[in-house]
Amino acid sequence: MPKAADSSNRRIILAGANPGLRLFDEHGKVTAYASIWMVDWSVRGSGTAVVLWFDGIVRVVSEDVDLAAWLERYFVRSFLEVQGLPWHEPAVERDLVQVSMNLADGLSAKAADIQIEMGGVLDRRLFATDNFQLADGMHSLSLVIAPVRSATVSIGGASVPGFVQVDGSHDRPGSSAFLTTAEVWRR
Repeated sequence: MPKAADSSNRRIILAGANPGLRLFDEHGKVTAYASIWMVDWSVRGSGTAVVLWFDGIVRVVSEDVDLAAWLERYFVRSFLEVQGLPWHEPAVERDLVQVSMNLADGLSAKAADIQIEMGGVLDRRLFATDNFQLADGMHSLSLVIAPVRSATVSIGGASVPGFVQVDGSHDRPGSSAFLTTAEVWRR
């Protein structure tokens, strides 16, 4: 039987926050996916970025396009939330990304012509795993997650169709939109 990997030897590769959302239509089909990054420190630098999938197009926006491209390629492409979406090579855009977030009220993010709003925090809880599969192997992840009741995305002032799916129980609500903080990835 193979010996389990000792995750205590893993080194930190990123610290920050990565709130995200999926919007759905009335038939349960994903209409939009967004991954918002606030990187305090990483092996590739720090900064903010937004990765948006809508209508088969992937956009990546950040002032640091190298950091943003790494976030999209190394992390986002491996997330379960994007599995099954037609994920084409992204258009990487250099532009200011502004994010305001707190676990009491929600999030507001602006990146180029993209506006994202998230609110109605349902819960706050710790999540940790030593078995998060990314493209180059298993990673450790710990964070505080806060599922939210609502989220909207607009592009160029036009609202993207879709709504947040809220599920779970009263004691442990879940949502297709969530905030995170104190997020640490180790490899």
